[in-house]
Amino acid sequence: MKEASDLGGWELKNTFDGREAKFIQKIVTDISLKLHLTNCSIDDKLVGMETRVKNVISSLEMDSEDDVQTVGIWGMGGAGKTTLARAVFDHISIWFEGNSFVENVRECSKGSLSGLRKLQKQVLKDVLNDQSIHVTSISDGINKMKKTMPGRKVLIVLDDVDDIDQLEALAGELSWFKPGSRIIITTRDKQVLIAQGVDVDNIYNISLLSREEAICLFSRHAFRSAKMGRYPGTPKNNTTGENIKKLEISYDGLENDHKEIFLDVACMLKGEPKDKAIKILEGCGFHAQIGLEVLEQKSLINILDYGTLSMHDHLEEMGRNIVRRLHPDEPNRHSRLWVKKEIEEILINDLGTKATRSMNLMYPGIHPAIVMKSLRKMKELRLLCVFDGNKTWEIDEGVEYLPNSLRSLNWSGYALSCLPQTFQANNLVNLEMPWSYISQLWEGGERKVLEKLRFVDLFSSKLRTFDLGMTRNLETFEYVGVSIHQNSLAMLELIVEPLGICPLHPNSNLPKFKHQCKYGEVLPLAGGNIEKLISFGLCACTNLESFSASICGLQHLTALTLEGCIPEVPKDLWKLESLEQLTLSMKEINHLPDNICMLKHLKYLDLKSCWLLEQLPMDLGGLQCLEELHLTDCISLQDIPNNICKLKFLKKLHLPYCIQVEKLPEELGRLECLKLLDIEAQVSSCSILKSITNFKKSELPKLKFLKVSGSKVGNFNLGLITYVRGAIFETCNDIYAK
Repeated sequence: MKEASDLGGWELKNTFDGREAKFIQKIVTDISLKLHLTNCSIDDKLVGMETRVKNVISSLEMDSEDDVQTVGIWGMGGAGKTTLARAVFDHISIWFEGNSFVENVRECSKGSLSGLRKLQKQVLKDVLNDQSIHVTSISDGINKMKKTMPGRKVLIVLDDVDDIDQLEALAGELSWFKPGSRIIITTRDKQVLIAQGVDVDNIYNISLLSREEAICLFSRHAFRSAKMGRYPGTPKNNTTGENIKKLEISYDGLENDHKEIFLDVACMLKGEPKDKAIKILEGCGFHAQIGLEVLEQKSLINILDYGTLSMHDHLEEMGRNIVRRLHPDEPNRHSRLWVKKEIEEILINDLGTKATRSMNLMYPGIHPAIVMKSLRKMKELRLLCVFDGNKTWEIDEGVEYLPNSLRSLNWSGYALSCLPQTFQANNLVNLEMPWSYISQLWEGGERKVLEKLRFVDLFSSKLRTFDLGMTRNLETFEYVGVSIHQNSLAMLELIVEPLGICPLHPNSNLPKFKHQCKYGEVLPLAGGNIEKLISFGLCACTNLESFSASICGLQHLTALTLEGCIPEVPKDLWKLESLEQLTLSMKEINHLPDNICMLKHLKYLDLKSCWLLEQLPMDLGGLQCLEELHLTDCISLQDIPNNICKLKFLKKLHLPYCIQVEKLPEELGRLECLKLLDIEAQVSSCSILKSITNFKKSELPKLKFLKVSGSKVGNFNLGLITYVRGAIFETCNDIYAK
């Protein structure tokens, strides 16, 4: 009884202006809705559907009747958008005065205005429960909706929309509907939702099954059991003809160039960094930036957190089926080749043709001379990838050949000492020859101007000299032990590091230039266009005693990495006015200069492994643009200053192993943009964070990921994680959740 008396509730005087009838109606509706959601069962065959239904209903804000809410469900064909929309509809439709579920909007309205008119008629009949309604034209249907819809609270689902005209005819304006109404739109094309004005936060990107859910579904069908029992592994994807037909709907609606880009991703570029793929595709004559955006909006590709191109396995299989089915029994006529057995047969029998645009050959069992001989017939080859396993071959000079049409050449373990003399490489955008025997680009040190070359990877090759003057537009260069001509360092990142150390730069999209040197070696930075350097790094150069003051005068520098190099932070660091990313991972640092907070454009600050650092600058809030702060392994850090709450754009805060920190700032909840909070100790004896402040539900509204492990957390408000997608509590034995 005492606990019940302490519970909060609604007060009549503060609800509906004291109107008792509406107050009672609100209570009845709220309780009934909760009971309905509890009792309404979801088909147990639909693995993972319950969570997704709750997420969509949460977005609909059913408690609010002040306005009309529109929610979009977006995802690839076959991902379950219609099934999810139907489940949500079944759950909540009873709480509306009228409802309509309009299936197959795209199919029903395709190529005919009468199709849209019929759909308008369906909506009016369903909502008004009047079968005698007639719609003579689209404009007539719109007028009837404007007149009749505002009188009742409705739920309308528009399923499989692919054109803004469909929405304008069926739900053109929110003003058509009575406040409290809800509109749900499913689509494969995100741009349709954006054009309709759907708020980005109300676009639900339907997630595919997690690994655990997929295994559960597999177990149910394979073993007639929902229990996983022994781990059954991951079944091989088998895209049926019906699924292929569904997936191809989005592909068929693409422009020709966008279709070509999709097929290149499916057959060759999946897993490549987006920026790199854009340059390669642009070299092929495509408007790749726009093309990849279109593919992403239509759920045909996705971009991973690290900026790499990705694609669902079914879509990859669909793309490859499209390539193969034009000439199913003649692989030499395919535009793209990736099946090893077929490729080797083509090469051995010299069946290459102009039809081939790209080829991916892994671990060939044939001599490179045979490969090059057949390449002479592939005059239009744009993308070539060969992984040769670093074998030693001897080859006659006369057969060396690579087509000048190549935009991307990736030949790991290339067995020759140089590129073919006839290969001009004037179209080449990407050159990758790691672990190769190449010692010079062309025999005799011949110098060719490679204006289009942007990316070079000669990691662990035999190359010992490289003239950057040949490649004035170079953006990325990776290698070991190559001498560099200091005449063209413009727009390159310089990372000086000892052999064996290869740190991951915080922004993998930045141009990179790696040079591995011996401990204490000083790389000369004089000459060239050093003033245009945009990124610089020193990693594990332990003999270096000081940091050149001239670096602090580089006005274009946007990224600086100092890892295990010098004992103190340069005092003039604040002069780097353009700096956006700063990594100071040095165990010897015991303090940071206060003027570091004058870096007004800094977005990323990494202080991991600064073991001796006891305090952060008192004016930390001066970093107005900071979005990500890493304090991992700052084992001497005593506390987090309150002024961290001034970082209004902070999205990620990492505090693993800050074992001296016992509490977070009381006003941390003011960080309205915070999406990730990582508090990890994994040290059972530490006393890190004995409590997490009782945040209000209105605080930290964007927090999506929370990790608390190995800490002595003793007091935690679960209200904090109302909207958190991933919350992990590990070995927090003393936790007490309020």
